[in-house]
Amino acid sequence: MASQCGVVLKDGDHGFNKNLFCVPKHYEDDLERIVIPHGLILDRTERLARDIMQDMGDHHIFALCVLKGGYKFFADLMDHIKALNRNTDQSVPISVDFVKTKGYCNETSTGTVRIIGEELSAFKGKNVLVVEDIIDTGKTIQTLLSKIKEYEPQMVKVVSLLVKRTIRSSGYKPDYTGFEIPDKFVVGYALDYNEYFRDLNHICILNEKAKEKYKL
Repeated sequence: MASQCGVVLKDGDHGFNKNLFCVPKHYEDDLERIVIPHGLILDRTERLARDIMQDMGDHHIFALCVLKGGYKFFADLMDHIKALNRNTDQSVPISVDFVKTKGYCNETSTGTVRIIGEELSAFKGKNVLVVEDIIDTGKTIQTLLSKIKEYEPQMVKVVSLLVKRTIRSSGYKPDYTGFEIPDKFVVGYALDYNEYFRDLNHICILNEKAKEKYKL
């Protein structure tokens, strides 16, 4: 399996000038810089799909998407897994389910994790792949995993597109990581700031003016 930490973006990495990429006009004045361009996300996601199939591809996989921020990563990851099913000798059925979590307002964790949606008892005896957009403190994913494990799945693996380096972290690390990033609040590729920026393809950092502009 690939390195658990994934692609590491260093604290001093300033990313990319937003003018070098295609950005929706309505967000041009809101972005400080692009951290991870869309093409790089897709390429890394393809490799994650290969690693997951190598580890879990012997049995039916039940993929659980954590909404809302995970929907783009989930869709692209499932497309890559389906391509592997079509084009290699290794082929397994994939079932999908969705769960919604809520724990942030503006840039700050509310301290309370709410889980809404899927009847988790469906995972009893199954091989479960939890698909997350970002792991920050680790509290949300640990709360979800504790609930899933109450129903005795055969296997549970977690893939997260992003893992943030932060002193607030509980120390939890997923089984598969796309990118390890500095402790910055990021948006785009379905990650939001108060429901804005989900329609931005790249993962970006907001400027201070935008944080005030869209603040609740």
